[in-house]
Amino acid sequence: MARRYDTNDATDRSTGLREAASAVRRGELVVLPTDTVYGVGADAFSSEAVSDLLEAKGRGRNMPTPVLIGSPNTLHGLVTDFSEMAWELVDAFWPGALTLVAKHQPSLQWDLGDTRGTVAVRMPLHPVAIELLTEVGPMAVSSANLTGHPAPEDCDAAQEMLGDSVSVYLDGGPTPGNVPSSIVDVTGKVPVLLRAGALSAEELRKVVPDLEVAN
Repeated sequence: MARRYDTNDATDRSTGLREAASAVRRGELVVLPTDTVYGVGADAFSSEAVSDLLEAKGRGRNMPTPVLIGSPNTLHGLVTDFSEMAWELVDAFWPGALTLVAKHQPSLQWDLGDTRGTVAVRMPLHPVAIELLTEVGPMAVSSANLTGHPAPEDCDAAQEMLGDSVSVYLDGGPTPGNVPSSIVDVTGKVPVLLRAGALSAEELRKVVPDLEVAN
């Protein structure tokens, strides 16, 4: 039976975050608010938990799960060949609605799907998400919806779709909007905008003028 906690209530928030952290460590799924939409998350280093996440969403391995982190410093242990321009994007837009696709450290023991040696990573601008990520470390997090359905902007919509496949729901109220993060590939010499979301190419070019836009 899924448990749900109101993170706008101090007592419920404290209990909910503790329960969510315990659930993640047990390899279970949790739903959490972010600065874009609600996400469903699992321990990024538990291949079984990530597989359960994909199954709960009805999503294939061909659509790998992004990773959320609680601090830019966490990047040092996750990615390699991270360029100066990539760090400039981090400095300018994190925490926030920018996902960076980078080469992951080859030594990492994780299975996020068919990533071809890369990871899509982001630091969300949401206190509940950051507190949980700081407690448990990197989490594989995808929008908390069934594949093909709209991404949820409140906890009710997420729970209606995912039900008891999730152990803990953290209800932070409505999210600011359903505009997804922008995705920039920083694996090459020049950053490439793969998806324009909350951040436009014009905004990104103020920091990295050489940014290209994928066809």
